[in-house]
This record gives sequence, C-alpha cells and structure tokens, in this order.
Amino acid sequence: MNITKLAARTAIAGALIIAPAAGIVATANAASGNWDAVAQCESGGNWGINTGNGYYGGLQFSPSTWQANGGTGMPHTATREEQIRVAENTLASQGIGAWPSCGSRLYS
Repeated sequence: MNITKLAARTAIAGALIIAPAAGIVATANAASGNWDAVAQCESGGNWGINTGNGYYGGLQFSPSTWQANGGTGMPHTATREEQIRVAENTLASQGIGAWPSCGSRLYS
C-alpha cells in the first residue's frame, strides 16, 4: 500500500471516530430540562400565545425579562427554540423561581 492510500484510509477512520463524538458535544449543549412541560403548564403548550395579560409566548415572559435575557422582538413571535434559549438564560440569571407555579415541571 502506498503512502497516499494509507493517508486517505487514516483520514476516513479518524472521521468515523470523531463524528460520533461531535454528536456527544452537541447533546451536552441541549436544553437543561423539559421546557415543553413548563410551557404546557404556563400556556397550554401554545408557544405563540398572547392573551393580553402582559406575559407572552409558551413560557409566559414579561417583555422586560425577555429583553434582559437576550430576547429580541416579542416572545410570542419567537420560535420555540428561541424561547427556550432565552429561558435558559433566565434560568441562569433568576433561577427556577422565574416560573413560580410551573418551574418544577422543568425536571419532570
């Protein structure tokens, strides 16, 4: 076997080893809990809800909390994923008490 073929096979083998490890890293950055359960409790699971009560989106953000934790625009117009990203920031800055009635469902 010549050097070129050996190098190519080594590169392919390395890619096969590294690719699954990359998936592990991505999983480690996933959301910290069951945000769908919190949203179900807060808003009936409606990520686009705006009832006029001053809280918006599936996780019922106030505009000030939304903006303070990295949200732009209004929560109820953001994607589920964006709401969860801002919720992760809110969890880090305020703790589970940011959702006093429903926060415990995050770990269900």
